[in-house]
Amino acid sequence: MRFWKQTLVALFAFSSLTPAYAEPVALDKVAVIVNDGVVLQSDINASIQTLKANSKKSGQALPEEEILREQVIEKLIVDTIQQQEAERIGVRIDDNRLNETINEIASNNQQTVEQLSASIEQEGLSYAEFREQIRKEIAASEARNALVRQRINILPAEVDNLANLLAQETNATVQYKIGHIQLRVNDDNKETIQTQAQELVNKLNDGADFSTMAYTYSKGPKALQGGDWGWMRKEEMPTIFADQIKLQNKGSIIGPFRSGVGFHILKIEDVKGLETVAVTEINARHILIKPTVILSDDGVKKELNEIIARINAGETTFAEMAQQYSQDPGSAAQEGELGYQTSDLYVPEFKHQVDTLPVGQISEPFKTVHGWHIVEVLDRREVDRTDSAMKNKAYRILFNRKFNEEASAWLQEMRASAFVEVVSDEDER
Repeated sequence: MRFWKQTLVALFAFSSLTPAYAEPVALDKVAVIVNDGVVLQSDINASIQTLKANSKKSGQALPEEEILREQVIEKLIVDTIQQQEAERIGVRIDDNRLNETINEIASNNQQTVEQLSASIEQEGLSYAEFREQIRKEIAASEARNALVRQRINILPAEVDNLANLLAQETNATVQYKIGHIQLRVNDDNKETIQTQAQELVNKLNDGADFSTMAYTYSKGPKALQGGDWGWMRKEEMPTIFADQIKLQNKGSIIGPFRSGVGFHILKIEDVKGLETVAVTEINARHILIKPTVILSDDGVKKELNEIIARINAGETTFAEMAQQYSQDPGSAAQEGELGYQTSDLYVPEFKHQVDTLPVGQISEPFKTVHGWHIVEVLDRREVDRTDSAMKNKAYRILFNRKFNEEASAWLQEMRASAFVEVVSDEDER
């Protein structure tokens, strides 16, 4: 699905060079201990170096060195926690997938991969380390997506109710480009933070630069992107955003308003027109087998390849094999069928397969966070303004909204439960 892409695209859009680590230095040191991992001083220095280089190119002002360093350290702590979760659940990003993403980065920067590599080297950054950092970013995003999905529960009645409302409207909605500042509160500092939030709104209304204020003060998930959430329909926003937007004009400052995590300030950076609804639905079926202590990844691949060979030889059918072997109980009972869905509801590797496979062809075995799969696309259809399309759109709206809310809560829970220790110079003596 598309959330990991949104995360990476936001990172890439923030700079022509995605954060990467500098060449190893002779003397490095541990700056922060995060659970059983560390953030090195070189990690911090390289991130700050990249931010400064991008700031110089874009003309964007950055906060004072101490504040910038604090923000970068917090971002690296959260990144490390997510990467640890990716390792824990066994997310692996192969070179083909990595190369596709780097090609996309280069294309977004209007460069070839060779030009991207050269520009990275010119900034004193290592292209090899850049690749590995992108690999970690993808893995962390996929881990977050997989774990957050488990927290989301969408009832059929919710889908039906929203689909009925959408059917009464036109097939187009306004999009907003949103800036966001979040200030955290606790029982001891509530009044102080509320006063600070109002002071920030006053400064913004007086012409202060929103992205600079976000860099300096925000504790929200987009702080190091200047608070930029990008383009969203109201239906795709976190509920606390959507409830505050009442067709305000471009440039409007909204807030401060309160949520469970603190005070928020929004800016309507831009507004654009109407968009029609048109979707491609795919009916696919799959077989899922999960590795175990006894059955390795290679063993699972061999088993799936034997299943493919038997189907292709006419000895059995995909449906029979799904019922017998698939460890996805919901689809196994339906002979492996997943029903008509838009592909952005699937994890990225699965989405890639159903988007690219010819109808009737069985894929090679491939791995996702759920295990190893083979998949066959049974049919594709274009749907526009039908009951099915409205339900699909309603489901995506509900999923997007709940995903953004749950992802933010999950990150805060992971951060709160992590062991984090900043290592001072005295600690190393």
